[in-house]
Amino acid sequence: MRKKWLLAVGLALVLAIVGLAGCSPGNAVLGEIQELNLSNQQQGIWVTGQGKATAVPDIVILRLGVEAQEASVGEAQTEATEAMDRVMTALNKNGVAKKDIQTQSFSIRQITKWDRAKEEEVVTGYRVTNMVIAKIRNIDEAGSIIDAVAEAGGDLTRINSIRFSIDDPSNYYEEAREKAVAEAKAKAKQLAELAGVTLGRPTYISEAAAYIPPVYPRGVMLEVEEALAAPTPISPGEMEISLTVQVVYAILK
Repeated sequence: MRKKWLLAVGLALVLAIVGLAGCSPGNAVLGEIQELNLSNQQQGIWVTGQGKATAVPDIVILRLGVEAQEASVGEAQTEATEAMDRVMTALNKNGVAKKDIQTQSFSIRQITKWDRAKEEEVVTGYRVTNMVIAKIRNIDEAGSIIDAVAEAGGDLTRINSIRFSIDDPSNYYEEAREKAVAEAKAKAKQLAELAGVTLGRPTYISEAAAYIPPVYPRGVMLEVEEALAAPTPISPGEMEISLTVQVVYAILK
């Protein structure tokens, strides 16, 4: 009987403590804050706006290099080094500054084949590849620079890619940003009119990363013989810079 009485008293104390905790001022304030935050997240008019700016590329990014394959590492590396020296000299002589040339990759790989008689892989040679990224600031000279590089490197020349870009796109960002905010404001205004409410000031603004799509010209990746036969045509055309913003407007009434 005494054990049952002690168990009942203990249970009553636990219930009392839980009840007091639930009614404490601190928890009441916390509940109000949580309710207020949830309410704020659901208020306002949320819109996105996109702005675009058209730009003419002013630089060419050229990925080029040399590749040599010989029976030994030493022979392959010597050939690649000599060819790369000629390529670098051609770039410098045609106005590409040393600061605008950056090594992207260098590799030495074994070349193997399957020997049926021995039933194993055997090494047949070594391939040395040296690739750089060159920034050409004078687009009008891009074609002649490609031709000079192809001639300097000869059969070891590798031109992997060429693309156009903007060296300093900050002015185009500003133009795209202005259009994006204007579009967001127009959307919010229309939504407010349709809903019969008064549009307030922006309470939140977020900008997504600007996007500059790479522009790759067609018909530029030529064999060395073709590049030496006629000047390589390069046409930059135009590119589009886009930017997106998200804006939250308050509702006055």
